[in-house]
Amino acid sequence: MLDRWSLKLIKPALGNTAKLLNKLDIKANHVTVTGFFIGMLSIPLLAFEHYNWALVALVLNRLADGLDGELARLQSATDTGAFLDIVLDFIFYSGIVFGFALANPDANALAASALIFSFMGTGASFLAFAIFAERRQLSSMTYPSKGFYYLNGITEGTETIAFFVLMCIWPMHFAIFAWIFAGLCAVTTVIRVRSGVFTLTEQERKA
Repeated sequence: MLDRWSLKLIKPALGNTAKLLNKLDIKANHVTVTGFFIGMLSIPLLAFEHYNWALVALVLNRLADGLDGELARLQSATDTGAFLDIVLDFIFYSGIVFGFALANPDANALAASALIFSFMGTGASFLAFAIFAERRQLSSMTYPSKGFYYLNGITEGTETIAFFVLMCIWPMHFAIFAWIFAGLCAVTTVIRVRSGVFTLTEQERKA
């Protein structure tokens, strides 16, 4: 929901950094993979309750996620890059939740399971629609620079990261944050399924 505004705010800084990396001949996919492995360090850091360091890894991962897209546009975006970007993002998001479950299974495991379950709804509706949007050559007016059709909703990247940051700052309240965010993800899933069915039905009527 907030991505369209947050992306505009950080785009100038990311663009300038991407130009520097491009001059150094650093490839977009290298940034994607490096950022992913840095982000995955959050799992053991969370498990051992080093929440501040986990937050650092989280922020660095998200910076890399923004930089790889800007670099890709400078170097010619590829399907391989778009594929890596979305797959590694979903693994990273689930990994953060898993790390909190490891940190305190008694208090966090059930809420973590509910949140990962809700991620399946948002992720499946998001990716499934992208397949049919590509087949019907639909393009997103909200996010035209994305490598695939970006079906928006209440919980997008900005909201996800905001909740993860809150969880790292106040880990003792992880379960509360997780249940709230799982509920928002459920609403997003309903919105995306409804929007996807409506859009595809309209396309079928026109065919």
